[in-house]
Amino acid sequence: MKNLVDNFPKQHRVTALIASMVLALLIALPSESAKASRMTSNPVTVSNAIVANYAALSVGQDYPVPLDFSEVNTEVEFTDLFKVKIRSGDSLATIFTRIKQPQKTMLAIASSGDASKTFTRLIPGKFLEFELNKDKEVVSLSYEQDQLTTVVAKLAEDKSYSSSFEEKSRTIKSVYYEGKIDSNFWNAGVASGLNDNMIMNLANIFAWDVDFALDIRAGDSFSALVEQIYIDGEFIGHGDIVAAEFINQDEKFTAVRYDDGRYYTPDGDSMRKTFLRSPVNFKYISSNFSNRRFHPVQKRMKAHRGVDYAANTGTPVFAAGDGKVIKAGYDRFNGHHVFIEHGGGITTKYIHFSKRKVRRGQKVKQGQVIGLVGSTGLAAGPHLHYEFLVNGVHRNPRTVSLPKANPLKGKNKTQFVAFAEERLGLLEHNKQLLLAIR
Repeated sequence: MKNLVDNFPKQHRVTALIASMVLALLIALPSESAKASRMTSNPVTVSNAIVANYAALSVGQDYPVPLDFSEVNTEVEFTDLFKVKIRSGDSLATIFTRIKQPQKTMLAIASSGDASKTFTRLIPGKFLEFELNKDKEVVSLSYEQDQLTTVVAKLAEDKSYSSSFEEKSRTIKSVYYEGKIDSNFWNAGVASGLNDNMIMNLANIFAWDVDFALDIRAGDSFSALVEQIYIDGEFIGHGDIVAAEFINQDEKFTAVRYDDGRYYTPDGDSMRKTFLRSPVNFKYISSNFSNRRFHPVQKRMKAHRGVDYAANTGTPVFAAGDGKVIKAGYDRFNGHHVFIEHGGGITTKYIHFSKRKVRRGQKVKQGQVIGLVGSTGLAAGPHLHYEFLVNGVHRNPRTVSLPKANPLKGKNKTQFVAFAEERLGLLEHNKQLLLAIR
């Protein structure tokens, strides 16, 4: 080691000597922490208080932490919670009897405020939720009126009851769906994420303009904004279609739902027409409107002044529009049949029913069932023969221009146009966003 040090240059040996002297001096002097340690080396006495100055405590020492339990209530009130399913014919009185609760309690709850009147309108299949204390007294009674509202009656300290409505928070979000038709509309709807009800609702919106059985082509497309409903943050289902677009054979149809629950074009015209395009859910058209057709029963050429919709026997047939039944009867040519006068010179005829559901002179609404598909009269098989007459002249039901129903007017129309522009803007924004992602 001595030889190694002697080999260092003189300047380096001097520097190492000075460093050694400084290090020795630092070791000899006491540090601040060491000084503090000596100052607090004696145990600190702590009594009946929690020390707030934690710097005064030493590591490794035990200190008492006194807690006063004298004012803590250790008695726990246990209650029994159970539900009772409401049966047909049940009332609050019969349910209280069934669970062996006194009628005076029932009367007190039934008269515990305006909200308690809901307990007199119980719906079979729903539930009453009871909470009983150890003395078998009803502490609370709850009844869910709907998904958002529950009526609750509670027992007060003075043994009286008070009732109130408890509301849950409801949040609605809009979700975008779109699809392109390859084979049929239903499959395209499922592929886009729409459920069965949403697919049917979308078809119903455009049913007056698009024949979903005959007009759909590969390449047709649709898009829609649909409500998603959340209650207290939990998703509970889908709501209405708020805006939608359907492109059929390069023709675009657009619809927006307004505050009245109906759908309108962006200009405020009702999507709903005064007449249904097809008054029955059919399999196919067995015979079209034609001036010359070979009659399958009479075996001769004659005009066919209506459309034959093939469907199973018993399929419901709907009134194409509001009106009055001017004929409901049977003859050997038409079988069971119904004729409806709608006003404005328009009459519709429904022929070959298996059974009629209306009578002569009866007023009917659009979509009301008026009969069932059959093959009575001169019919080769079960189908509906449907005719559409304007001022006594037969028109093709599939192509006749249908009058619009109840367009928006005045201030209401102005407000709607602005509202529709906002909704359709959101629809287009989502469409472009999805296109950009792709």
